[in-house]
Amino acid sequence: MHRNVSLKTYNTFGLDVVAAFLASIQDISDVERLRKTTIWQAEKKIILGGGSNCLFLDDYYEGLVLVMNNKGITTTEISNRKVKVSVAAGEDWTDFVQQMVAMGLGGLENLSLIPGKVGASPMQNIGAYGVELKDVFHRLQALDLETGQLVDFEPSECEFGYRTSIFKTTLKDRFLILSVDFILDRKAELNLDYGKIREEIARMGIRQPTYRDVSHAVSTIRRNKLPDPLQLGNAGSFFKNPVVHQLVFDDLEKEFPDIVGYPGQNGTVKLAAGWLIEKAGWKGFRKGDAGIHQMQALVIVNYGLATGREIFSLAMEVQQSVKEMFGIQLEPEVNFIG
Repeated sequence: MHRNVSLKTYNTFGLDVVAAFLASIQDISDVERLRKTTIWQAEKKIILGGGSNCLFLDDYYEGLVLVMNNKGITTTEISNRKVKVSVAAGEDWTDFVQQMVAMGLGGLENLSLIPGKVGASPMQNIGAYGVELKDVFHRLQALDLETGQLVDFEPSECEFGYRTSIFKTTLKDRFLILSVDFILDRKAELNLDYGKIREEIARMGIRQPTYRDVSHAVSTIRRNKLPDPLQLGNAGSFFKNPVVHQLVFDDLEKEFPDIVGYPGQNGTVKLAAGWLIEKAGWKGFRKGDAGIHQMQALVIVNYGLATGREIFSLAMEVQQSVKEMFGIQLEPEVNFIG
């Protein structure tokens, strides 16, 4: 355990926040030792994976930060096409996806190049280009930080929703996810109909795409659309794409004929939050070192010295502006830590 540690390299906004205490978790024994300390009993705690979906609001976090760094990937054959893959929470998500694609296992290719670690993926129910983590999720194992007991969570117990789960709501910061199991498929059907995947594959000159081709196409699209956190601090999409009833969408379309929406389930439409923000005039806006990305209005960026509060303030201004213009309440996808 270390004291007064800078978290600048532990969060993708690049905020130079200092944590009172930080501990790297290599395996469950590290947690068992920590639970016996007075610091564990006295301090509030948060769990960080890759720090890719969080915003520290203050310059000092007065508590204990747990950073997951356990490693390991194992595969188990279920049938001639299905494979169970068990992955340690500390594994890098992008590296893991690339390994699965290289093995010819389908199901994760649309989730390529999402920053973060595997343990954070079920918490957020990460998703991109028509695929969500819950589509391939099998089970996870977590440690109850209150009791010290190991608990397995089945899909029905995780309460997966759009960019959320029980670990982001009622069980937030109570369970430390140790490993995640996925069911992948050697003959999974390719999902090519979301975004510009087909267009990119056609540009690549490929007629019969593989999982690797889809992964490459998705990665190329993401690189062209989203800034690299190593070059420009950001947490990817700051807001969720709002879901509205078809009747609401129809009314909006009358006033804004070019509005972007995708048909959902049960008579709903998913709106493009980036389009709403851009239409409200925020794309490329900058206030000090906090700004809206010039290529993708859904991304709030740190140009260097912005504080967490400055980024948060800008986000709330954007939220209010969209509410006034469209009557739509944007919900942050980023987790606020104060």
